[in-house]
Amino acid sequence: MLNPSDNPSEDLWNEYAEIFHTFDDLTLARWLCQTLGQLEGRVWRMSHPLMGAYRLAGSIAQKRGIWHQRLVDTPSAYTEATCCGAPLLVLFTPLIEKEGLVCHHCGETTVPIEDIPKPLQTQIRSWGKKYQLIHDVAHWDVEEQDQVDDYEDALEEAAKEAERSLVSAARNIIPRLLEFYPTVVWKDHDECLEVRPEDLALKK
Repeated sequence: MLNPSDNPSEDLWNEYAEIFHTFDDLTLARWLCQTLGQLEGRVWRMSHPLMGAYRLAGSIAQKRGIWHQRLVDTPSAYTEATCCGAPLLVLFTPLIEKEGLVCHHCGETTVPIEDIPKPLQTQIRSWGKKYQLIHDVAHWDVEEQDQVDDYEDALEEAAKEAERSLVSAARNIIPRLLEFYPTVVWKDHDECLEVRPEDLALKK
């Protein structure tokens, strides 16, 4: 058991990760590749339990250098990420205008926004710029906050706008990335605006 920290949520995730620490390198590589095969062809919420398990196993694999050992064949649909050598599993974040598509394995930008195929890039840039303005409300300084009658109301309205914007992206933009990548994960929350996955209902 890892030592407790000041973050109970982190302690819980560390507890969840213990099972993957017991896997030898070959077992871990097989589990990851089998799971990648199951993920293929769909858009996944970052908060999905399967993605959570994959993220934990993947973080251990990164530390062990599993992908560089070539222990097993990865599913053929996945190319190699230039950032870390893992199979390319892209993550769409609310800050895509700045971050581009992020590598789900190492957290680095793996596809800069200018490398996303057009015209999808144009649509994503438009969405990203609008979302950035919404997100920025959570980071207004005192002078900016004083320009509105009630900053708490402005923050609450920004959170509602963020919810609508994220749902719109999940329905109309993110699925189009499957034309170019075998699997797409999207970050279905915004910590700064306190938007949670359960706030984003995709099914009517």
